[in-house]
Amino acid sequence: MASQTVLVTGAAGFLGSHLCDTLLAEGHSVLGVDNFSTGNAANIEHLSSEPRFRFLEQDITKAFEPGRVDYVFNFASPASPVDYARLGIETLLVGSAGTINTLEIARKYNAGYIHASTSECYGDPEVHPQVETYWGNVNPIGPRSVYDEAKRFSEAAVMAYHRYHGVNTHLVRIFNTYGPRLQANDGRVISNFMIQALKGEPLTIYGDGSQTRSFCYVSDLIDGIVRLSRSEEHLPVNIGNPDEWTILECAKEVLAVTGSDSKIVELPLPEDDPARRRPDITRASTLLGWSPKVTLREGLERSLEYFRASVAVAR
Repeated sequence: MASQTVLVTGAAGFLGSHLCDTLLAEGHSVLGVDNFSTGNAANIEHLSSEPRFRFLEQDITKAFEPGRVDYVFNFASPASPVDYARLGIETLLVGSAGTINTLEIARKYNAGYIHASTSECYGDPEVHPQVETYWGNVNPIGPRSVYDEAKRFSEAAVMAYHRYHGVNTHLVRIFNTYGPRLQANDGRVISNFMIQALKGEPLTIYGDGSQTRSFCYVSDLIDGIVRLSRSEEHLPVNIGNPDEWTILECAKEVLAVTGSDSKIVELPLPEDDPARRRPDITRASTLLGWSPKVTLREGLERSLEYFRASVAVAR
């Protein structure tokens, strides 16, 4: 496709930085925006000499003027339990005011728009695997609600701007994703296990480890997101790996890849922790011709050096 000027919010984050790399590799000009509340400057340091990349340090909950853009990728939000527990109010604001502000930019410049939503919209699902038509089972006042409800509000705002203002919007519901640049201390399953294994510490599972997750490697996810951004689909689309793993099985895979002899220990299950998580990707496959390619073992192997370096830096 022709070269575009693209705005990426959350550009210094895990997914945002990989998205910037992909868009630049395709020949686009990218304006990255981040306020570093959870983003890491090191994730975009390699782009400092890239002439088609500009960076703006900006809190998107405050209105701002980026100049003319052709497309907006809204990926700004705390996304890990550790971060949104610490930044609960900020998470609510970025999912409300931040989403509205970026939608206004898309509206002003007649730009395309894609919002990074989440499988957390399904809550602790009573429908399995999760299909996009399922409305979810979410506790609106629980400890996870600052994230879950912020993302649900964002989806409502995105659809409203599409319906009332004709903005060319897209919604991606992202399932558990991992890979290089995932924060080492963010409390997510893969990062926790990899760091613990590489340090020789016990791998901590919550409950008995029978709860399930579906882990998508970052390159697969970004491919699906880019495909969705160029589609004619305006309703939510699941992007994730449908291979379902128990947390205990995942821990054992990490031990195999790292060669660690760490033990596995059980801790109490957090409140509202989903018992099962697996995307139905029929829509992504049918509409986008997308399916994940990277197995969990292969993805962990690709991520190993990054986490090994993270452990070395922390020492």
